[in-house]
Amino acid sequence: MNLKSDFPYFQGSSLYDLFAQDITDARYAFILNYPATASWAAYPNTKKYFIQDGSDEATKTSYDKICQKEPWKNLAVLGDAVPGIVISPPRKLLVDYWREHFGFNYSNMEVMQRSLYLDSLNQSERFDKLLTLFPFDSLQTEKHAVNPDTHYHLLDKATLVELGVQCPKYESYNLHQVSLEDIQLPKFPYLIKTSHGLSGEGTYIIKSVSDLNYCFEEVRKYLDIKLLNTIIVSEFIKNTVQNYCVQFYVSKAGDITLIGTTSQLVTPEGNYLGGLIDYRQFDMSRFFEMIAAIGQYAHQQGYFGIIGFDVLEDEDGQLYAIDANFRVNGSTPLCLQRHTLLGLGKEVAKYSSSYRMAGALDSILGTLKSELDRKDFIILSAQESVKYGKIYTDIYGIVAGETLKEMQHIEKILQDKGLRWFG
Repeated sequence: MNLKSDFPYFQGSSLYDLFAQDITDARYAFILNYPATASWAAYPNTKKYFIQDGSDEATKTSYDKICQKEPWKNLAVLGDAVPGIVISPPRKLLVDYWREHFGFNYSNMEVMQRSLYLDSLNQSERFDKLLTLFPFDSLQTEKHAVNPDTHYHLLDKATLVELGVQCPKYESYNLHQVSLEDIQLPKFPYLIKTSHGLSGEGTYIIKSVSDLNYCFEEVRKYLDIKLLNTIIVSEFIKNTVQNYCVQFYVSKAGDITLIGTTSQLVTPEGNYLGGLIDYRQFDMSRFFEMIAAIGQYAHQQGYFGIIGFDVLEDEDGQLYAIDANFRVNGSTPLCLQRHTLLGLGKEVAKYSSSYRMAGALDSILGTLKSELDRKDFIILSAQESVKYGKIYTDIYGIVAGETLKEMQHIEKILQDKGLRWFG
């Protein structure tokens, strides 16, 4: 394992380029969607690998996010040499745009029937191993590229303390062994997290009794529907000046390759909105000790793949790891644009999953053609919807410029053309 004082930067532009060294020993494919627990899920994760994606049916993460918007974003940058499995295909118009702007042909997209796809994969002789974002209850253990018990353990918020990096003080509680009422809580403010919350779900900033009451109500709902075992009570890091997501790849051999670091955009409630990156100026060396420690732990556990860990920096310059995601992260596609955008002189870029524009995709591609052609704006995912009879399109996208000031100017032009940021 390369525990040296510096690490090489990734030189490719696709997810396949990252994984290529490690997927030659069998026939691999990538399941691009998360599992879910909603009523629409044909294979709900309700047996072993619990995921907190909403405490009741009304608040479950939606089908369009789990099966369309998020998978399509990763499909856009998957590359051609590994099959990408989707259960809801993107519009041909979107794929044609990707083909022109990313240069992949997307013939590796495998569209499978939602009601049968995991059974089909279990029985498939075409695919020996499946790369996943999260373990699937209904996918055979031996079909997971990473042992699902190992992957689930690594994704557990309670595992953070084992990674060998500075993190907030916290305690974890098995709610089958201790009741909520018996937990000794710190003074406000603090955080309570469920073990495997999806996209900010299950994270509660507790600043008052009313916050605590709401949190406990949500936790009890998860207990009632038997989707939760453990919660974490964490110190609240005060006087923070930056929120980073540091991403790297750890190979089967334990070698580390840097992917990039973004400054994270989050709501006051802690919900993820996107990331900002300076491809040339940001020095990742300040995180090397943390990268080495987390990479070594993951390698010892038998994990290979992408790791993104979130870091808070306080006004004294102290760095605290507050989360670690052993999977493709929200801003991974942004990091993968490094060489393409630097080749165009664009050093600063921003990714957001919260863009929206009136109209269908074909009209949007026409309206934004000049910005798209210059890669001032890149569309990773686009999902059309209708509300009150009006068509609009939700977009996961990247805005890029030579400098922060130019990028902000481009954002203003896009806004004037109708692109809205609804975060």
